[in-house]
Amino acid sequence: MVEKISQQSKMKSRNRYELELMRRSGQIASVALKKALEEIKIGVSELAVNKAAEKEIYKLGGGLSYKSVPGYKYATCITTNEQVVHGIPTERKFEVGDLVSVDLAVVYKGWHADCAWSVLVGEDPQKMRFLKVGEEALWDGIAQAIDGNRVGDISSAIQNTVEGADYSVVRSLVGHGIGRQLHEEPEVPGFGQKGTGPLLKTGMTLAIEVIYAKGKPEVVLEVDNWTFSTVDKGWGGLFEMTVVVGKEQAEILTKFC
Repeated sequence: MVEKISQQSKMKSRNRYELELMRRSGQIASVALKKALEEIKIGVSELAVNKAAEKEIYKLGGGLSYKSVPGYKYATCITTNEQVVHGIPTERKFEVGDLVSVDLAVVYKGWHADCAWSVLVGEDPQKMRFLKVGEEALWDGIAQAIDGNRVGDISSAIQNTVEGADYSVVRSLVGHGIGRQLHEEPEVPGFGQKGTGPLLKTGMTLAIEVIYAKGKPEVVLEVDNWTFSTVDKGWGGLFEMTVVVGKEQAEILTKFC
């Protein structure tokens, strides 16, 4: 109970000025993410995609949020196939059939926005279904980010969509509040019960994430001490948007599609 009260007390609605800065960081992030996804082609390396995103962020006047994380020096996290989150961009070149996720965050005048998307290199009906379910789960979760709801309403919506399609929510990794810091209260899991968790109020800002897997939900930390991959080597997927809680519907700050 003490933890819940403490978490709620740290959650703040943003004022008009703060939201304008976050809208700008969100705009930059969405443009950079779209650019990065367009670069994902057969024979292109993860590092080349990272470089394209970084160039776009700087061109638009943003800064690299992930470089504020001690020890991390890239604009993006890029994960492929069984990798789920926090992948360090490498010289690995994309091949037909690869499932690729790009996660990036931008800081503008001290305010952050975070987003991620997963795509398929080539065509594969089963993998396309996997990605479609992840995207649907994201929109379903965002639809619950309204005044008077609770974090559990977001979590439950995501879980129902993912598990309803016979996939698994990764339970050890969660979404989060965002604003002055890249990661703030509250935690926003992709699983939970409706009507539970911290109360949502208009003007709160959240990074809602769908972190899921084709098979088992358990993940393992790779030897680079950054990348999390599925324990059974099943596909991993990631969809994320930064939103503002609204009275009747959420405002999406990083929407690019």
